Amino acid sequence: MSARNNQANKAAARERLRAEREAQAKKERARRQLVVGVSAVAVLAAAGGIGYAVVQANKPSAWEAAADSKSVTAPKNTEGENGTTVVVGKASAKKTLEIYEDSRCPVCATFEQSVGSTVEKDVEAGKYKVKYVGATFIDNMDQGEGSKNALSALGAALDVSPEAFLDYKAALYSAKWHPEESEDKFAKDSYLLEVADTVPALKANAAFKKHVEEGTFDAWAMKMSKTFDDSGVTGTPTLKMDGKTLTAAGSQNPPLTVEEFNAALTPVLGG
Repeated sequence: MSARNNQANKAAARERLRAEREAQAKKERARRQLVVGVSAVAVLAAAGGIGYAVVQANKPSAWEAAADSKSVTAPKNTEGENGTTVVVGKASAKKTLEIYEDSRCPVCATFEQSVGSTVEKDVEAGKYKVKYVGATFIDNMDQGEGSKNALSALGAALDVSPEAFLDYKAALYSAKWHPEESEDKFAKDSYLLEVADTVPALKANAAFKKHVEEGTFDAWAMKMSKTFDDSGVTGTPTLKMDGKTLTAAGSQNPPLTVEEFNAALTPVLGG
């Protein structure tokens, strides 16, 4: 082989090597750009996800939104601002018994199971009217929703009739259906509807069912709860008549038997 051909072959080899190195460098640059691009997208996606999570975390719950709502649908058979005045009984009755209760309250259940039927008979007889004020503070203590949800459902029953309201309230507090305070069963619409099926006026009542499932009276329930909070009453059940808190003789406790109730009520009624 001539020296000239040998030099030419070496030059060609060097050129091929240079071209290969440039091609390899180009591929490496492209790979790095792809990695950077994917990483940037991942960072943006993560940032977007974090942003969405923050927005969702700061978004008010349905009950918070109901509490802040300026639009309140009040049940029928109510009075006053936002319909938070609930009075059941004969218009001719001169006295009004105020009853403050939380649907999840176990002591309220004891009172209703023992004295509730006596109260209903007295109201039917026209001895006095009953003013009901519902509370939801147990939800705040136990991180639940049952008090609020049951109060909203009671509004749906009141929308049917005052009698349906009283019957449904009695059913919710009954030994069969009232859960332990630690069990938030009233938070489930299905459970509230199951209890309602024991009340003739509510059984298979499509309008009542719709109001419960759609939360028609959620905002009303929260306004009612605020009425309780603003009342100065600190516990449930609390019974008042003529501004006087009714208690069992010799104690600061509410009357939890018919005997205690009548003994506390008779002097106030003037009997």
